[in-house]
Amino acid sequence: DEGKGKVVDLLAQDADMVCRCQGGNNAGHTVVVDSVEYDFHLLPSGITNPKVTAFIGNGVVIHLPGLFEEAEKNLRKGKGLNDWEKRLIISDRAHIVFDFHQAVDGIQEQQRQEQAGKNLGTTKKGIGPVYSAKAARSGLRICDLLADFHQFSERYKVLAQQYKSMYPTLEIDIEGELVKLKDYVEQLKPMVRDGVHYMYEALHGPPKKILVEGANAALLDIDFGTYPFVTSSNCTVGGVCTGLGMPPQNVGEVYGVVKAYTTRVGIGAFPSEQCNDIGELLQSRGKEVGVTTGRKRRCGWLDLVLLKYAHMINGFTALALTKLDILDVLPEIKVGVAYKVDNETIPHFPANQEVLHRVEVQYETLPGWSSDTSTARSFEDLPESAQKYVRFIEDHVGVPVKWIGVGKSRESMIQLF
Repeated sequence: DEGKGKVVDLLAQDADMVCRCQGGNNAGHTVVVDSVEYDFHLLPSGITNPKVTAFIGNGVVIHLPGLFEEAEKNLRKGKGLNDWEKRLIISDRAHIVFDFHQAVDGIQEQQRQEQAGKNLGTTKKGIGPVYSAKAARSGLRICDLLADFHQFSERYKVLAQQYKSMYPTLEIDIEGELVKLKDYVEQLKPMVRDGVHYMYEALHGPPKKILVEGANAALLDIDFGTYPFVTSSNCTVGGVCTGLGMPPQNVGEVYGVVKAYTTRVGIGAFPSEQCNDIGELLQSRGKEVGVTTGRKRRCGWLDLVLLKYAHMINGFTALALTKLDILDVLPEIKVGVAYKVDNETIPHFPANQEVLHRVEVQYETLPGWSSDTSTARSFEDLPESAQKYVRFIEDHVGVPVKWIGVGKSRESMIQLF
């Protein structure tokens, strides 16, 4: 969302390369450059910097119409995307999301609704089905599309038939889709590289600043998230190595981006959720709406159990605390510091959904600051209670806060060190 977009935007100012390593166009980031608002789903948002090379790694799943539409749409908004096709590199090992994957996503959600009375709340962008096909070894990759098109067509037809037999209501215009796919070949060719070789050269050539942008959030990770209400890829730090083809020793700083309160879009457990005036206030003041789905985000107090859990997995070297200004009007602010289940404090984040739903969050109450922070440009500019709030988070999680976001513009990101 816009919080992460802003941090990436800030770091991309002096990056040479900005990469995406997982997910597809299910993610959504808003970036404001020269007062033009750009929306990114598949493209690394650092691409608005003309000096940046954007790289889409092998772990990303690519819906080709989505990629080109996104570029066209942003091109019409402002000059931030000029020459984007000259600055975008795509790994030839990335899997392709077809229109039928998106259709299947919709059908599966409908079936979940009918059978279990609830769906997963997916973005219907075909992400689950394409990662399933990848794991089942029936997927098709960018390298296949650019090789022998006849062979590609044959494999495409087999895959389409498989889905048609599983989902009888599914309609696929096989020949029409193949015509469209063939049209992308010429546009794509100049952008596609062997990603492993490309990353190796980038890491071993003249020193480069390489920024990797995570999509989705730690709690949506296929392994560590609130399963099954998760996405189908690893959005934690491990996804960087597997999704770009680079060794762990090349991972340097790991920055966690966290709002000053908690939000969740779609369904799934949310222990610190506030289904009350507080939640509504955060939602409206924070303009909390999913960039991809347009759904209202659910809101609640900052949950440090969650943040510590994300830190255990990712090993953050610093945090960016965003949207602190949204809390400006609150007389007091609660922070979740522990979980109790059946009146016992538990030292970990529960894996099981049913247990997670029974969690009682233990809160610490901190004084609010009831004043406008949006004009603050240094830590010292913040009211004392706001400074204490930040220090409280640092002390509890054991990670320094390096940035504090207090507004929309690039200037409203305070850097602490």
